[in-house]
Amino acid sequence: MMPSPTPSLFLFFFLCFAHGTAHRDEPPRHGCHHGPRVRFPFWLPDGPDSEPGYPGFELICDGDGRLALSVPNIPNPLVVKSIDYKSQSVVLRDPSNCLPLGIANLTLRGFFAREDPSRSAGPYNYNYNYNYTLFRCPLPERNSYDMTELACRSDPSSYKVYAVDSSESVGNVPLVHCERIIGSLDSLPNPIKGMITEARFDWKQPDCKKCTKGLCGWHGSSIACDQPHPGLPEKLHREIAGIIVGSFLFLVGLTGLGYVLNEKRRDKAFQLKIESFLHDYEALKPTRYSYNDIKRITNDFEEKLGQGAYGTVYKGKLSNEIFVAVKMLDNSFGNGEEFINEVSTMGRIHHVNVVRMVGFCADGFRRALVYEFLPNESLEKFIFQGDDNPDPFLSWDRLHNIALGVGKGIEYLHQGCDQRILHFDIKPHNILLDDHFIPKIADFGLAKLCSKEQSAVSMTAARGTMGYIAPEVFSRNFGSVSSKSDVYSFGMLLLEMVGGRKNVDVNAKNMSQMYFPQWVYNHLNKGEELEIRIREDGDHKIAKKLAIIGLWCIHWYPADRPPVKAVVQMLEGEECPVMPKNPFVSSGSGDAATMKGSLWNTNLEVIEE
Repeated sequence: MMPSPTPSLFLFFFLCFAHGTAHRDEPPRHGCHHGPRVRFPFWLPDGPDSEPGYPGFELICDGDGRLALSVPNIPNPLVVKSIDYKSQSVVLRDPSNCLPLGIANLTLRGFFAREDPSRSAGPYNYNYNYNYTLFRCPLPERNSYDMTELACRSDPSSYKVYAVDSSESVGNVPLVHCERIIGSLDSLPNPIKGMITEARFDWKQPDCKKCTKGLCGWHGSSIACDQPHPGLPEKLHREIAGIIVGSFLFLVGLTGLGYVLNEKRRDKAFQLKIESFLHDYEALKPTRYSYNDIKRITNDFEEKLGQGAYGTVYKGKLSNEIFVAVKMLDNSFGNGEEFINEVSTMGRIHHVNVVRMVGFCADGFRRALVYEFLPNESLEKFIFQGDDNPDPFLSWDRLHNIALGVGKGIEYLHQGCDQRILHFDIKPHNILLDDHFIPKIADFGLAKLCSKEQSAVSMTAARGTMGYIAPEVFSRNFGSVSSKSDVYSFGMLLLEMVGGRKNVDVNAKNMSQMYFPQWVYNHLNKGEELEIRIREDGDHKIAKKLAIIGLWCIHWYPADRPPVKAVVQMLEGEECPVMPKNPFVSSGSGDAATMKGSLWNTNLEVIEE
């Protein structure tokens, strides 16, 4: 596989490109720890690598490391919040929140009105047109009008100072108990509400707006536009940037090409794996169809029967009398393993209670499995009744026959084949019914093969459907994974057939009914009848029989469960089996099943997966 560039390599090229751009457009930064970039006309006399700026634009670093402008008659320096060199403006902030008062003092001295750089008074200019008069009002005078309080001049315990627009008529302002203060705030650059703490000022001199391609500089007594400094010629900068961007795009393209080639190599390996498997299983003689055959059989996938975890099932027709179900597998799942698993398993099976595989398709990357068509679909449709599932309820005799057929099918998988087949996904959805309601076990995508002499397997990961997976599949603390895992799933299926509902019901009326198996055990253990669908007198006996067998099958520990052969014998027997001990507690507790190690064979030899 072609290695892809690491993220650090991409970051290196990005930083190189960014550095080249910044190096061309921006001068070196001179400033404090906090504050905007400082360049001409501003300057820091005591800053590192300081260069002379324009007279009157000297900045300082205050005690908190902020960029600031020290001006006469204001106790604290004004903090420089931002500088816009393009529009030639600066925003100043007063940490003491008394900026209007400071500006008034400076305005009286003419500091912000000077434009002549030969004078040392100052460089800033603004069109001043906001004038205010100050009033001191006793507490608890309320500000019921558009008056702005100057907190820095107010005394919280006795009075407040307000600024009122000087153009406002006195009769319109509630100042009956207030006293006018000598002095006013004249020619402020902004409305006072917007500048209690900060204000924006423009400067006209020096005029650096004409320096569009270079940097503005101060040369003794005149302004000049310099070339970018320091750096290389602009043409060379563009060439370097082009090389960096080109190299970056080349690496991206190379990485993408490597990814595509690797995916093709991986898909080819999967295809070879499938072809090798099909060659090994030629003796099974299942019919192999091309993709065009599959399209013809399904009439271009006209009728969809259902959607599963591993693919979509369509109805097909081999002849006017023979219908099939075609399962198109999803190539994104399992890397072909599910396909190999099912074909290898189904090729060994010939039993009335196991669905028959008619053929398969392995045409390029398209894979499909062709089964006999069962018109009554799955058992799930008939046992879970509801508004969205109006199919009629099957009789208890028919349910008993279906349960017996499924049990015989599982017994055949465990004992009747050359190798033991563990299904690992027994559930109502995978029990299909033909036109005579004979059950057939389907969907062997999760099945595993092992020797008939070895009953337990080791697994690297849990497999199955939640609600039907045996505890030992999740945790080996319960025991070894074996054929008893299918017995557990079959027990959960029996209890769902009895209750006509999912075993875990979050919509149950009370907590005791949320987990149906526990509810069933509690009722039967107390000798109570099950409150389920009963139509005839004999139905109670069948329902109770299926429920008790189901409880035997779902013990937490595999050793406490009967083998499937014993389950079939209980289903065939006339009498109702005895009640098991509580299947939901540890075998070591006083309430555990007593059959462990005595009634059922527990010698399970673990084999590798």
